[in-house]
Amino acid sequence: MASNILIIDDDLDMRVFLKTLTATAGYRPTVCQDGEKGLAAARQSRPDCIILDVMMPGDGGAITYKALKQDENLKTVPVLMLSAVAPKAFLHYLKMLNANQATALTEPEAYLQKPPEASEVLETIERIAGPAKPGKGKGA
Repeated sequence: MASNILIIDDDLDMRVFLKTLTATAGYRPTVCQDGEKGLAAARQSRPDCIILDVMMPGDGGAITYKALKQDENLKTVPVLMLSAVAPKAFLHYLKMLNANQATALTEPEAYLQKPPEASEVLETIERIAGPAKPGKGKGA
């Protein structure tokens, strides 16, 4: 059952929205503003679910997603991609990342387009990672 949610998004308003939403629902969110910090936080705490933006400065969400799915300790952590980029465009980019690779990246467990409905975010987290289980893990 999920409790620890890692939110990786460069937009402050979206981080606040997602942190408040998930905390109110009983999850324990941790927020990071870029892929590099998010990857480090994921490696340190191994969250139950990751919410990841696609368009971010530096190593954007697609590169961060690739790093997560190639990490032996993190590759099974469900990822909810949340972005203004249409799912079809992201999946095309993922296909390009997979070109000439020995092991292809799988599609994320879920993909929602911004701006998301609060209920849709929570339903998606519960579907891919399970309901909140208060008291488990570290807080944000």
